[in-house]
Amino acid sequence: MSAPFDETDFIDRDLQTGQPPRATVPLQAAHAIAGRPPTREELDAKVGEAHNRITLLKREQEELERERATLEEARRRRQEFETGRVEMTANLVRGIGLLEKAEFEARRDAEQMEKTLVGFRDALAKVQAISEESWTAETWNTELTRALTTLENARMEWNSARLKWTRLSGEVTPAAGPAVDGIGGHPDNLLAQRGFGQLCKTGLALTWPLALVATLALVAMVILLLRR
Repeated sequence: MSAPFDETDFIDRDLQTGQPPRATVPLQAAHAIAGRPPTREELDAKVGEAHNRITLLKREQEELERERATLEEARRRRQEFETGRVEMTANLVRGIGLLEKAEFEARRDAEQMEKTLVGFRDALAKVQAISEESWTAETWNTELTRALTTLENARMEWNSARLKWTRLSGEVTPAAGPAVDGIGGHPDNLLAQRGFGQLCKTGLALTWPLALVATLALVAMVILLLRR
């Protein structure tokens, strides 16, 4: 005689054990299903669990805040580095260009000033070498002509230097240098800025010693011719 029918005979126990466990029913749902309110112990447990979760979230928030502050500081320093590098590169390149130009101009001014000093020393030596005590009645006209020529050459050297170096006229400028192109003005520009009257005075100041020397030489020649 066959055994009675059992439904459990068609259930695969191995397949059933391999399935994931069913989701647990929430406490309130379990209580609702059970039909009873949660106990004090269960509420205390849930409060403690919520408190722990809040503590963990606050800790994570603090860590994220510190990480954000670190990143912001790194970003600020990086920006400061890039801005400073661009700024200082531009300043140093500009400064090198300006100082190289100033060095070249200063070196050129020094060379021209040295030439002016050599001319001054030579003119001074010639002026100081004039000795009136050695003049005689026969040679004083010739010696006087030579002396006037020496003085005129010295005056021309002085006036030429005054056009180059404004400090010789008592004017102090931030960058006193020779009056050449781009530095202190060209001599032509200085003359162009003067009026007609000033140009006449300048021309007279430069030429009257020559006219005087020529006149004295002519008088000396006339006297020599009359003596003959």
